[in-house]
Amino acid sequence: MNVWELLYLPGLDESLARVEAELRRAVLSPDPLLSEVASHLVDAGGKRLRPALLVAAAAATGAVAGEPVVKGAVAVELVHMGSLYHDDVIDEASSRRGVQSANARWGNLVAILAGDFLLARASEIAAELGTEVVSVLARTIGRLCQGELTQLRYAFSTSRPETAYLDAISRKTASLMAASTRIGALVAGASPGEVEALDDFGHAFGMAFQIWDDIRDLVCTEEELGKPAGHDMLEGTYTLPVIRALADLDSGPELAGLLGRPLDGPEVEKARAIILASDAVSGAISEGRRWADRAAAALASMPAPSSPASTSIAGTPIAGTPIAGTPIASNGIASNGAGRAVPAVRETLAGLAHRLLDDLAVRVG
Repeated sequence: MNVWELLYLPGLDESLARVEAELRRAVLSPDPLLSEVASHLVDAGGKRLRPALLVAAAAATGAVAGEPVVKGAVAVELVHMGSLYHDDVIDEASSRRGVQSANARWGNLVAILAGDFLLARASEIAAELGTEVVSVLARTIGRLCQGELTQLRYAFSTSRPETAYLDAISRKTASLMAASTRIGALVAGASPGEVEALDDFGHAFGMAFQIWDDIRDLVCTEEELGKPAGHDMLEGTYTLPVIRALADLDSGPELAGLLGRPLDGPEVEKARAIILASDAVSGAISEGRRWADRAAAALASMPAPSSPASTSIAGTPIAGTPIAGTPIASNGIASNGAGRAVPAVRETLAGLAHRLLDDLAVRVG
């Protein structure tokens, strides 16, 4: 199961198609080489999870995906892609999203400049949306850099503390998801209470999502992952299940004897077997659920929507339902029923992380 099997909301596909078209325009440059390199990852596709979260966050306040929402979604995806160009240089990656990485194809300097260009374009677009959006993105870019540095500090370290892992994913993953949901609320004209609740949701969901993704790296197959299982260990990134297995009195000594250095294929498989035979994966799922609980609680605390409600994220009414733009009652439902999409959006988002982790728990038994 993946996040797209769970994040179904009326109008989301239509809104993301608009984001995609705007994203392709945003990466163009008068310099043909820069356009080619900057478009490289856009053309390779991707989940577009952060834009989807931004659009859904706006919908959770009762707003539709107007131009500010689309632009905000483009800005956060540009920041994400810019960070990927830089990450691939740091990791000396040869591929990304099933295609040759930019650094492998054009060299490190060109890849770094392309990443910088994407971050600059994100800032330019954010400036059209107001100083608060610019501030959110700037702060997030700083946190992404801090998170990468924290992760590098513990590369191949069998003594990586769990707190350091959580700090790294808070900065590298959760910060941009929180920025996405916060900006979605801001461009929707949400109330301060809605903004803070959606920021809290985005951060907690980002933590749960990254823990889920890190567990998948160990329990899923190469066909499911699109890369070899245990790839994080191969690169010296010891994630939560690995840290928990290292701390286990039974599995820890044997696993520590393998890790702390680059591994070959059979060694990776042996390390995976040790981890999967321990309680580390179930413990990591429990930690992920703790963050999923926080994500759901953040949405439960949201006040009634302050924006005009719609029956669809894209603003196209569902057949048989009233047209958007009607007053909001105290219970968050528009007086003619058009706000009924808002509780559905919030319910879908609130259950997203739990459903991902529950599916994973069934898989590992």
